[in-house]
Amino acid sequence: MGVDRLLLLATRNAGKLEELNALFRAFAVATVGLDAAGLAYHEDEENIEAFDTLRENAIAKASHFHRLSGLPTIADDSGLAVDILNGAPGVHSRRYSGRDDLSGQDLDDANNRKLLLALRDTLHPAASFVCAGAYVGDAFERVEEGTARGEILRAPRGENGFGYDPYFLSSDLAKTFGEATTEEKSLVSHRGRAFSALVARLRERGRIR
Repeated sequence: MGVDRLLLLATRNAGKLEELNALFRAFAVATVGLDAAGLAYHEDEENIEAFDTLRENAIAKASHFHRLSGLPTIADDSGLAVDILNGAPGVHSRRYSGRDDLSGQDLDDANNRKLLLALRDTLHPAASFVCAGAYVGDAFERVEEGTARGEILRAPRGENGFGYDPYFLSSDLAKTFGEATTEEKSLVSHRGRAFSALVARLRERGRIR
C-alpha cells in the first residue's frame, strides 16, 4: 500500500526547489518544502554535506531532515564534472569559488567566473551534470543517480535555471539549461533522470503511490 504522507523536499535553494516541485508534480507525487513544513534554517545545516561523494551527501541531507520532521524526505546532491578538469568541480560545485561569504546569484556568479578562468585555454570543454537523488523514510533508504552530458560555453545563454545552467550546453537539447524551459530540462537533466528512477523504485516498493 502506498504512503499518503507528503514527501519533504530538503533544499534551501530556491531554484532547485522550483525544479523539484515541477518534477514531482509531473510524477503526481505530493510534496512540501522545508519552510512550509515549519523547518526554519539553522546554521548546522552548513555542515551536513561534508562527505566526498554526492551519494553520501544526499543521504546525509535526507536523513537529517527526516529526523527533524518525521516525514519521508527527498534530497539530492548535484555537481558539474568537467572532463579536462578531472571531474572538478564535482562534489565541490556549490562552493567552487571558495566564497563562503556569498549566496544566491552572487555565489553562482563567483563559481562561474572561477570555472571560466580554469577553462580559458580550452575549446568546447566536455562536461556532465551528475545528480544523486536520495529518499529516507520509515527505516528505508534509496539513492539513484542521473547524468546529463554537454559542454561548457564561454558566455551565458538564457535566463532560466540556476548555478552553472546558462553555461551548460546540453547535448540532448542543443541549447543551454538556461535557455530550456522547466519542462524541457526535466526530461533530460541529471536531476530529472535521477528522480525519475527514484520514484519508479519507490513505487515498486510501495513507498509512494
